[in-house]
Amino acid sequence: MACVVVRYHEIALKGGNRQRFVQRLIANLRAATTGLGVRSADGLPGRIVLRLAPEAPVGAVCERVARTFGVANYSVGVEVPVDLDVIRAAVLDCARAEPFTTFAVRARRADKSFPMTSPELGALLGAAVVAEVGGRVDLDAPDLPITVEILPRTAYVSGGKRPGPGGLPVTISGRVTCLMSGGIDSPVAAYRMMQRGCRVDFVHFSGAPYTSRASIDKAHDLVEHLTRWQLRSDLWVVPFGEIQSEIVARVPRSHRVVLYRRMMLRIAEALGRHGARVLVTGESLGQVSSQTLENMQTIAAATSALVLRPLVGMDKNEIIQQATRIGTFATSILPDQDCCTLFTPAHPTTRATLAEVEAAERQLDVPALVARGVAEATRARFVFPPELAGAAAAAGARLTVQG
Repeated sequence: MACVVVRYHEIALKGGNRQRFVQRLIANLRAATTGLGVRSADGLPGRIVLRLAPEAPVGAVCERVARTFGVANYSVGVEVPVDLDVIRAAVLDCARAEPFTTFAVRARRADKSFPMTSPELGALLGAAVVAEVGGRVDLDAPDLPITVEILPRTAYVSGGKRPGPGGLPVTISGRVTCLMSGGIDSPVAAYRMMQRGCRVDFVHFSGAPYTSRASIDKAHDLVEHLTRWQLRSDLWVVPFGEIQSEIVARVPRSHRVVLYRRMMLRIAEALGRHGARVLVTGESLGQVSSQTLENMQTIAAATSALVLRPLVGMDKNEIIQQATRIGTFATSILPDQDCCTLFTPAHPTTRATLAEVEAAERQLDVPALVARGVAEATRARFVFPPELAGAAAAAGARLTVQG
């Protein structure tokens, strides 16, 4: 039977909590591969085996496994009886399946009743590959690693190791709300939180009614793309233009950006009370005027929620490289009309104090503006893969189904 052998690394270090992490990873793998002919997903020591139906599209299964956080690497293989001739034939099939110059057969005998030790089995099978397929043995850095695992009633033979995204299984660390600007930074920040096991909800502040839908459409496209890693996402869109205009009419020009950001955090926190009390931003220290230490501290003081900034120590080139790697960069650089550039003063303050902004906010009805933002917010729900969409639709949310 064809199978995909999934290996994890960081999860293995979780001690007494390991089983909970493994079970979450198994659940996420089963959800990610829904509709692709995965018959079962079972935990074995140090790995998970996905058993495939004969008609299962192996390439599509691998594509989804490769986007499942918690997976360190994976291999395509077969499940066979514990019979030396059958195992030998499966190893030779692996060796013939792809070109290589060097290889290694790594045998692991979990069943100690098997008559050969792990080194003896590896040497025997390696000699068979050299004799019938060719190649040179390299135990340190082979082009093709072939893994053989002997269990009490079955054996697994798999060839090659393909990288996964690493990290922790999504949802194991809880739920957070990410302020999604539509630029380069915030999608990368969201991705990094997913990689640490968080389910990420999104809040996008548009300049409506003073701007077009361009930034909203970008936010939808970015969340749709990121949902391929966490399977379900909620995106709240808040029309922020009139709230900004209220701030413009009543506060000093130099402090507007800081007050915009404080208001955004308050609204995002209120929306996050549906399940997430932790806020995530794409801020990077010193990148723009609002992202100085002084301003970030003053902005964060507007909320009682924990504010996480996973990009705070990264420079722009590092962020662009990661955005390119995860596939969000091309969308993020599309032109739009973002609320961040609406009513922005020419010389915003870089060292706003809490006393200054609190004095300015006394000119505003802050609770009313927050309530307005929450009341006018609309939610879209994204689901991947498409086969999981029915359950989300039954939950009563507006649904966007990915292909």
